[in-house]
Amino acid sequence: MQARLTASRVRIVAAALAILAEHGYAGCSVAAVAERAGVATGSVYRHFPAKADLFAEVFRAASQREVDAVARAAAREATAAAKIRAVVETFSGRALQSPRLAYALLAEPVDPAVEAQRLIFRRAHATLIAGYVSAGVSAGELLPQDPELTSTAVVGALAEALVGPLAAGVAGPDTIPNLTVLIHRALGVTP
Repeated sequence: MQARLTASRVRIVAAALAILAEHGYAGCSVAAVAERAGVATGSVYRHFPAKADLFAEVFRAASQREVDAVARAAAREATAAAKIRAVVETFSGRALQSPRLAYALLAEPVDPAVEAQRLIFRRAHATLIAGYVSAGVSAGELLPQDPELTSTAVVGALAEALVGPLAAGVAGPDTIPNLTVLIHRALGVTP
């Protein structure tokens, strides 16, 4: 019985994530999620009392997946500059590959419970970047700076720079290289 309930919950979250990626938050309804998951609408509400509860879970899962992808890309690099380049390229590249989902995760108007997950998502990225900045400062690779302030500003700059292209569904071929140059300059990385 528990395995069946868990499988149903997983299908519901996967269906909601797919609809979010296709239509954004505004285009999601519990009825559409239930239909996509192959369950009754009441089954969705059995697992999630409200749409906001369901999408808070969806945002949590999608956000963790994105943070993990960025961390894996950065882990393959040796220097702080290369790690930060990997963060920018991975974060931006993944966002531009799935613009509706990325726009929903970054900027689309959402319920307060979902907004709380968005802030956790940003904080997780900032914490990751702060570690790379701190290591770069300690190694003398980066100029002395406050890693927490810098990382928060980097995440904000990345998100803000991508909102327009994500909302329009288009980005120029120079978007990611230009973002990398901007972030490197802000951190004091020598080209």
